[in-house]
Amino acid sequence: MKLDTSYMGLALKNPIIAGASPLTASVDSIKRLEDAGAAAIILHSIFEEQINHESHEIDHFLFKGSESYAEAIGYFPDMTLTNLESHTYLEEIASLKKSLSIPLIASLNGVSKGGWIEYAGKLQEAGADGLELNITYIPTDTDMDGMTVEKLYLDALQAVIDTVNIPVSIKMNAIFSSPASMAKQFSTLGAKGLVLFDRPVHVDIDLEELTARQTIHYSTSADISESLRWTAILYKKLASSLCISTGVHTNEDVLKAMMSGADAVQMASALLKNGESYITTVLEKLTQWMEEKEYISIEQMKGSISLHHTVNPAAYQRANYMRLLTEYRY
Repeated sequence: MKLDTSYMGLALKNPIIAGASPLTASVDSIKRLEDAGAAAIILHSIFEEQINHESHEIDHFLFKGSESYAEAIGYFPDMTLTNLESHTYLEEIASLKKSLSIPLIASLNGVSKGGWIEYAGKLQEAGADGLELNITYIPTDTDMDGMTVEKLYLDALQAVIDTVNIPVSIKMNAIFSSPASMAKQFSTLGAKGLVLFDRPVHVDIDLEELTARQTIHYSTSADISESLRWTAILYKKLASSLCISTGVHTNEDVLKAMMSGADAVQMASALLKNGESYITTVLEKLTQWMEEKEYISIEQMKGSISLHHTVNPAAYQRANYMRLLTEYRY
């Protein structure tokens, strides 16, 4: 039974990657993830604000009103990398590379084109096998159009790719007006991997404190739907590898991801709920299912129910949407 796959040029022994989470912030838990069968590790994220010493300049870019956007988008100050957290992150990578036998992918979370981009080169020097770029930007200015927002993402990705030689993936979100077009643009710029999708924090209202707050919720298998849809649509249309990130909890979720056209999956919520050893359970059930269905490899099933191959393309298009809602109504 061949479970091996390839993700953005990195050879993986199976398709399960441990996604960035508190479990990938500890050397001990990372080793347990490897022992349980994780094929690669996405290190916990290092944030733009942690890297840039002058964080008030980032605050200016992110939080000022509409009057600041024109200047902020065109002007990114040169900042020195003196933050202690950023140095610790580099040390973690160097230390882990000595003990891990699986790929280690650093996670860089930022949005502007400031001095933090230079840090990508330091991640490469420290020994990271790849880099995942997580751009989380919520435009609150009603005068900021979609093209400007998209350019922000594209410019940040281009700046990182120009800085390193290791493969770079970008963790996309599903709220672009045309996710397929953005995926193509990311791929054309040189992103070796597209991770579908980023899982944003939730906004809530605290009725006791009478204030807005942000909360984090675990995903469930029900959350995999959009990732499956867009992976199936993008399969065979781009040079980039595809990785499903949201809603991967069971061996069935992994199988669905592969059949949709993913090269790999990332697990985070499922591991936080069930512990590092849960990967072993998922791999055992995955292998059992493949044996029962007479699959000999992951490659054999990859993309078999994508838009490229499926006998029911309407499942990914408007026609099926109309039929389902009509039948539900009656």
